[in-house]
Amino acid sequence: MSGRQGGKLKPLKKEKKKSNDLDEEDLEFKKKQQEEQKKIKDLKEKAQKGGPLVGGGIKKSKKK
Repeated sequence: MSGRQGGKLKPLKKEKKKSNDLDEEDLEFKKKQQEEQKKIKDLKEKAQKGGPLVGGGIKKSKKK
């Protein structure tokens, strides 16, 4: 077994490098996305507080 292992052991996966190369356009885009997500979240919360919007669907007549 030791005959096959020669030299230094290599890691199976390389660590991912963090890319911190963000220019002004990227920063503006990220800021815009965060604002939009905030607006959507607020609208969802308001919709949940208001109660159900649907009146109950189709009503069936009960004939005897």
